[in-house]
Amino acid sequence: MFKKILIANRGEIACRVIKTARRMGIATVAVYSDADARAPFVRMADEAVHIGPAPAAESYLIADKIIAACKATGAEAVHPGYGFLSERTSFAEALAKENIAFIGPPVGAIAAMGDKIESKKLAKEAGVNVVPGFVGEIEDTDHAVRISNEIGYPVMMKASAGGGGKGMRLAYNETDVREGFESVKREGLNSFGDDRVFIEKFILNPRHIEIQILGDQHGNILYLNERECSIQRRHQKVVEEAPSPFVTPEMRKAMGEQCVALARAVGYYSAGTVELIVSGADPTGESFYFLEMNTRLQVEHPVTEAITGVDLVEQMIRVAYGEKLAMTQDDIGIDGWAIENRVYAEDPYRGFLPSTGRLVRYRPPVEGWTDDGSANGRRGIGGVRVDDGVFEGGEVSMFYDPMIAKLITWAPTRDEAADMQVQALDSFRLEGLGHNVDFLSAIMQHPRFRSGELTTGFIAEEYPDGFTGAPASQRLARVLAAVGGIIATADADRARRIDGQLNGPQPAPGDWVVTVAGADHAVSLEEEAITVDGDPVWLAMEYTPGEKFVLVSEFADGEDDDAAPLATYGLQLEPTRAGYRVTTQGAKHGLRILPAHVAPLAQHMIEKIPPDLSKLLICPMPGLLVTLHVGEGDEVQPGQPLATVEAMKMENILRAEKSGKVAKVNAKQGDSLAVDEVILELE
Repeated sequence: MFKKILIANRGEIACRVIKTARRMGIATVAVYSDADARAPFVRMADEAVHIGPAPAAESYLIADKIIAACKATGAEAVHPGYGFLSERTSFAEALAKENIAFIGPPVGAIAAMGDKIESKKLAKEAGVNVVPGFVGEIEDTDHAVRISNEIGYPVMMKASAGGGGKGMRLAYNETDVREGFESVKREGLNSFGDDRVFIEKFILNPRHIEIQILGDQHGNILYLNERECSIQRRHQKVVEEAPSPFVTPEMRKAMGEQCVALARAVGYYSAGTVELIVSGADPTGESFYFLEMNTRLQVEHPVTEAITGVDLVEQMIRVAYGEKLAMTQDDIGIDGWAIENRVYAEDPYRGFLPSTGRLVRYRPPVEGWTDDGSANGRRGIGGVRVDDGVFEGGEVSMFYDPMIAKLITWAPTRDEAADMQVQALDSFRLEGLGHNVDFLSAIMQHPRFRSGELTTGFIAEEYPDGFTGAPASQRLARVLAAVGGIIATADADRARRIDGQLNGPQPAPGDWVVTVAGADHAVSLEEEAITVDGDPVWLAMEYTPGEKFVLVSEFADGEDDDAAPLATYGLQLEPTRAGYRVTTQGAKHGLRILPAHVAPLAQHMIEKIPPDLSKLLICPMPGLLVTLHVGEGDEVQPGQPLATVEAMKMENILRAEKSGKVAKVNAKQGDSLAVDEVILELE
């Protein structure tokens, strides 16, 4: 077995590989850029080599620097993780010339499948169903328009070397193609060093299903069931699960055997994923089409590990060393259900805009994943696993993707795994930047998700006006009202004790009016009970004034001390002028808390009206101004592109909200913009 391997990647996947290598007794080498000098994966590795500035194009994407690090440290093999150089044939060839093993597939398979244009040609020749489209070279925007018109709208434009949702645009008409084609080319070039684009028909009501492949260098190839990856935003996966609630045993077998045949045709070995698009309009599930093959490990691989008990990173290392697979297809089963949520640095309350900055507080629901080699180890602690690569006080940089962590839960059933997600998401403590934890919790509770009726349009269809939080049930509102009364009483008691003007202990007020979701609740704290609107509420919680996180358990009644709670809530508390903003169960809930005798006067308070900012184009996130589409004096119409800002390797088009004339332009192309910086003003 290898004595030392180098991980040519960063963040959570670097941590992930290091942990398995450590368990196997293999020493590890990390490479890092300026931005990652203090990152956890650098500290975890046995050795670390600095390879350049923060931009990936000057560090992680330079193969010569990776090879030099191998030579300097004596690393015998390289695990590429995903992204960066993981599907670059030139990198695998350069390693081979230096007699350094590549922990991945052979160069021929990478070349055949890594290029999405060539892979579709090969799949079609092999008799695999492919989505109708154009897989040749596209000359320019006009050529792209002609092709799209011939295929028929809607169409999907994709960067040939793309992945991870980058370099993709959906076009419903000629205008969309003209606006998006050049952006797709730029994203492909910036993220993957390849600006080639292909265009294919967009399947309506599609489900995104992928098959995990694992093969060795001795001709053995297996499929490790499927993953459902239909919940996406901007073509980037948000939620993944295994198995799929849609796939039947017959479909699984048909898909798996077809994907194995495709892998065998290109001499594939190592871990890989064949992605399929399935028409949700076909209840038989027979209308599935080859989408692409990712010749690397996938971000969502933990859900497959959880239901099969197979450590995919370990198998990749063993296969690269030349070992045979120690399992057959009959050994691959399905044990329980696993769900993965991607915790991103993006703010769903502000249109999912990227949110860079410092993690002032970071506390995941369990410690970062540790693998003891057992199935339970692969599932984490109590069925909860966190794969992360960040730390409290660290920075989420604009130079890389917005991933903070991956939250994986495993349980015997799908509903139980989803319930565990809600509770674990409630226990995440993230401060300092925007994040999507509330949004993920809302998805886990959504009736459509629970029914399994998923398509890639789920988010756009269920949240067409953006995300404002999961609705508070009547039960949750009563719990929050009671909690509001408890913390208000505790805060008042502390204030009375420390003001230095009391002649002995005085009772804190116990009667409050707590407003939750626009409804007033009368809360009374008595010696033996807490009542909300006259009915008792039984809670267990510990609260110290000033505390920002509180765990609350709700019980059926107060008689049985050994009874299990009906529900447990993790509450993030943020003081406001009127009370608290409480984040829990997928939403931010404002609590206005007033003493009962003061509450009737609240209606006389003056409401502050926010200023009108509609004439300003404000940069919603830190980023680079790639294109300024208008100049001073130009007339603009609603929906017209005004500026394109690149953040976290993706381009965001900022459009006019109303008609008008550009009065002043405050920025120029190439400027680095701060959040809320004014780009231009309308008359």
